[in-house]
Amino acid sequence: MKRSLYLPLLTSLVLLVMVDAAPAQTRDTIAARDALGRLGIPAARVTLAVKPATKPYYRVRVARGGDMLVEGSSSVALVHGATQYLQRQGRLSLSWEGRRVAPIGTLPNDDTGPVESAFTLRTYLNTCTFGYTTPWWNWDRWSSEIDWMAARGIDTPLAMEGQDYVWRALWRDQGLDDATIAAGLSAAPFLPWQRMGNIAGYRAPLSAGWIEKKHQLQRQILGRMHALGMKPILPAFSGYVPKAFADRHPQARIYRMRAWEGFAPTYWLDPSDPLFATLAKRFTQIYTQTYGPGDYYLADAFNEMVPPIAEDGSDARSAQYGDSIANSAATRAAALPAAVRDARLAAYGEKLFQSVTAAAPNATWVMQGWLFGADKTFWTPEAIRAFLSRVPNERMLLLDIGNDRYPGIWKSTEAFNGKNWVYGYVHNYGGSNPVYGDLGFYWDDLTALAQSPGRGNLTGFGLFPEGLHSNSVAYTYAYDLAWGEQPRRPVANWIAEYARARYGAAPTGIVTAWEKVIAGAYTTRYWTPRWWETKAGAYLFFKRPTLSGADYPAAPGDATALRAGITGLLANAPRQPAPLLVYDVIDFSRHYASLRLDVRLRAAIAAYAAGDVAKGDADAAAATRLARGIDALIGNQQETLGSWIADARAYGDTPSEKDDFEQQAKAIVTVWGGEGNLSDYGSRAWQGLYAGYYLPRWQIFLAAQRKAAQAHTPLDQAATLAAIRAWEQSWLKDGRTWPRQRPAAPLVAVRALLAEADRT
Repeated sequence: MKRSLYLPLLTSLVLLVMVDAAPAQTRDTIAARDALGRLGIPAARVTLAVKPATKPYYRVRVARGGDMLVEGSSSVALVHGATQYLQRQGRLSLSWEGRRVAPIGTLPNDDTGPVESAFTLRTYLNTCTFGYTTPWWNWDRWSSEIDWMAARGIDTPLAMEGQDYVWRALWRDQGLDDATIAAGLSAAPFLPWQRMGNIAGYRAPLSAGWIEKKHQLQRQILGRMHALGMKPILPAFSGYVPKAFADRHPQARIYRMRAWEGFAPTYWLDPSDPLFATLAKRFTQIYTQTYGPGDYYLADAFNEMVPPIAEDGSDARSAQYGDSIANSAATRAAALPAAVRDARLAAYGEKLFQSVTAAAPNATWVMQGWLFGADKTFWTPEAIRAFLSRVPNERMLLLDIGNDRYPGIWKSTEAFNGKNWVYGYVHNYGGSNPVYGDLGFYWDDLTALAQSPGRGNLTGFGLFPEGLHSNSVAYTYAYDLAWGEQPRRPVANWIAEYARARYGAAPTGIVTAWEKVIAGAYTTRYWTPRWWETKAGAYLFFKRPTLSGADYPAAPGDATALRAGITGLLANAPRQPAPLLVYDVIDFSRHYASLRLDVRLRAAIAAYAAGDVAKGDADAAAATRLARGIDALIGNQQETLGSWIADARAYGDTPSEKDDFEQQAKAIVTVWGGEGNLSDYGSRAWQGLYAGYYLPRWQIFLAAQRKAAQAHTPLDQAATLAAIRAWEQSWLKDGRTWPRQRPAAPLVAVRALLAEADRT
């Protein structure tokens, strides 16, 4: 008997008047209802209906008494529509820092009308996120993140977990034994760069237990994503092979690539070699057998690696990489004849596409476009055109992720020469977490994009952070703008609704304070000091000490306005402030105090260098007080060094494995690795790191500087740096787990820290 497509009766007469009939529960509505339930929204008050449409949309209608009818083009649209509406009503706030859900029974009668997305796809995550943030995530944490994705309207996230299970199976197929395979796979937090061909075997072997945990986890992740109608972006073979494989195939066309950031060179198999097609097809076959088929497959062959153009690949080995990493003026590859370069690049692009579709004939090849902005010397518009020239426009999706760092690549390439493409921002680099973003820029930029006649086959919008868990306001606002909100969602209007949803109430004083915070911190498109004189780290305090720190530039933003905003939030906070208000005040105060700490460090370095020991001592002591005060204050924040280590150790099955994971977790947020400039790239504003890692390094440096000043001799900076590096390595292995220490009276501690920071 044919199942009826309509319910015979609606529980609310008002809802019956609003629509002719509501469809019976389908797989899409069940998945959406389950997600809303997990987010704390009572299922009994919400009726859901999927109505396919040419553009993604949602519509929310509210009957007397607060019952909601949500219709939309997909399960994700339903979840986004319901949560977005409740956010605007001040009833729901979802963020990494916490969740606030208020009763919905008193919602007014309302009808949003259809709210469309200007983008067919809303994309999310960066390949690096799976190293900087998720290596120790369990299913509960992933489940929460997927629900957050749906609430933000995201439907094409990267899904990179669990692939190492497939890589191991592939190399077993090729005759490598498990010990050899494990020795060639990098430690868990560093795997994204292994997958992109930058490194291999760093801090190996990769734990078999970790591989199996991620294998099971990816099944759960994909199951949930598919249930919600998402189309996750899956990994594909891009050509990098283990050295052991290269050694076994001396006749194959395998290039030794450049030594990325001082790591050992990696090996890339030319797509024209018959082995390439064999391995690529087999990888996708194993992946499909393990996890099921997909629609989108990511293959990044040249992430911060120069493509081999010379026949022997020597240019790829010798070339320095682009302006952001090595500041090179040219590369040997770029100097080769354009016709040679273009022919090789066209062949590479064609073969990479064919390798993706060999075992998935209807698949779309996805690649990140970061390389085009980061190495403009090589990737000229002509080189990009050649690389993409033999790939069908509709079978490629190019993620133009860096428009807050390298804007305008899409314009110089005529919207990537007709390819489908996604516009977006990285925002976060390495998980390092100063308070920054640029809400006004997102508004202006997306408005201009919508009005541009040259956007070609613009298909989607996305945020591609390297790390998560900071500056939620930037992510909430940007994804809100992806759903037809521009005409009525400028920052000044939006922030009042955001604050009301986040805190439960947002009187004028709170909104005014937030406007000052935005003026002080959230008008920064890219946090420029985080990469300064080849040194990483969000603040001077986070960087390895150096005499040049005396000339460290002023931070972006307006510290005076930020300070005024913090004062306003404190002055207007109720007697029992909402937890998220306390969280925000602490985060903003931590950032402000870190900026002041940098001022003190600069002054101390300069004073000792000038021989003024007394002033150097005073400034060094002030910096020490600030560092310890910040460390004590931030124990209630989402993550600490102790929580990060605890999560890593929980992934281990034996004491030895737990110890290994602990050291790996500490390394990725501090020394990183290699002989290049990656130290402190993943630096974090966490409790435990301020007082336990950054401060001791500066104490070693300033003590050496003080001693040299007293002796009227130049500082032996090389010896001092060597001592610091040795201390760092011992710190990784010292076994301290830095358990979280929560402040008893956080706002009292905030006021004390601010008073210390304000002293001149």
